[in-house]
Amino acid sequence: MSHSRFFSFSYTQKLFLLGTLPLIFAVTAISILVAYQSRQLAEREIATLEQTLIETKKAELRNYVTQARNGFYFIYGSAPPDDEAAKQQVKQILAAMIYGDEGSFFVYNYDGTNLVSPRDTHLINGNWKGLKDSEGTLVVDELIQIARAGAGYHSYLWPKPSTGQEARMITYVTSFPSWQWAVGTGVFIDDVLATVASSRAQVEARTRATFLYIGAIALAALLAVFGSGLLLNIRERRLADTKLKALTQRVFDAQEEERGRVARELHDGISQILVGIRYALDVTRRQLTTDTRPIPKMLDKGIESLAGAIQEVRRISRDLRPGVLDDLGLGPALKALTDDFTARTGIASEFTTVVFRNRLDGDAKIALYRVAQEALTNIERHADATEVRVSVRGDRRGAVLTISDNGHGLKSAPKTSEDALRGGMGLRNMQERMEQLDGALIINSDENGTTIEARAPLSHMLPPEAGSNAKETSLEDAA
Repeated sequence: MSHSRFFSFSYTQKLFLLGTLPLIFAVTAISILVAYQSRQLAEREIATLEQTLIETKKAELRNYVTQARNGFYFIYGSAPPDDEAAKQQVKQILAAMIYGDEGSFFVYNYDGTNLVSPRDTHLINGNWKGLKDSEGTLVVDELIQIARAGAGYHSYLWPKPSTGQEARMITYVTSFPSWQWAVGTGVFIDDVLATVASSRAQVEARTRATFLYIGAIALAALLAVFGSGLLLNIRERRLADTKLKALTQRVFDAQEEERGRVARELHDGISQILVGIRYALDVTRRQLTTDTRPIPKMLDKGIESLAGAIQEVRRISRDLRPGVLDDLGLGPALKALTDDFTARTGIASEFTTVVFRNRLDGDAKIALYRVAQEALTNIERHADATEVRVSVRGDRRGAVLTISDNGHGLKSAPKTSEDALRGGMGLRNMQERMEQLDGALIINSDENGTTIEARAPLSHMLPPEAGSNAKETSLEDAA
């Protein structure tokens, strides 16, 4: 496909693209901007939520440790560093302080030995210095380091007692410096992470829904633009077709008026002049006959040629506007047309009609007569036919004129009205005349001949004349 063909759009397509492309670009830009802003805002909200929940957990842990320390501070505060009894008593108190499903206190010496771990008893009396979680984060070493510094928080992965699976834990640890203890407690924050994940999933769902809403609005707008454009195009096309049809009808009317005027001028003017000249020549020949002088042969030949000229002028006048069409109707006019065709060409022709009660209006009579006239002219010039049949009849759908011959047929018979319009001037004129009637022109042709069928719809049929008492008349009289 060439670039010129690719970029060649019709005027309607250009208007549609001009109306839709900016809308598509604008909707796409708005969608991207809204999605970006929504995602940024949601991430900030989620980060704030996560931070708030974690801070709440941290405050809760600090409160637990503070309450526990206040519970045994009277023992620790009065005991010397080597008072093993006091240490044992504090360890028993901390081991008994179990809360919730997962909460408990732990104690490590600064050297990394676990002294208290009521939920993970396998850790007691073991040295866990250098212990790391699955992510490689130091656990005990960092807790001791924080305790040495005073107090603080540490986050790491730790097996959850209820499931045995690792989960994120936040620990608050404080120091008993005289005993060189790191005392603390932790809480699992998987519920916080689950809440954050749920919030993030809701944000994603809202973002997708926003995209869907924007897409639906954009689609509705595009459909509205397309629909309004289509309706406008149909309306404008119908209006243009109506105007074109009216213009074509005015052209046909003007042609018929001009043909009638020329026919009258030929009949009343030139034909009368020629008749007068022939009369004068006949008188001259009769006068010469009475004399003894011989009659010139050129005079007889001139009179004969003048008679032929008079007949030719009358034929042309009759073809331009047959008076029998206005005086007697379509049937007699077609009968006279076929008889004249046979007399002129020597081709055998047959005209038939059927009983028909309705009458055709003037436009339909003229159109059907011109179709028959054009068809017979084409047969005479191109078909090499020996027989021609012309028939006109009426049915429930209107009036039908059929012209058929046994010639060699058209080289490429038009199958549709568009094909007829692309054909010769004769076929185009026939097609245009039938389209003006909202009728149809059907052409069937093969090597055995051609059949042309012209149909005038019921809209061009007049009711029977009043006073006819439903008496049926033939189309020759009623048309």
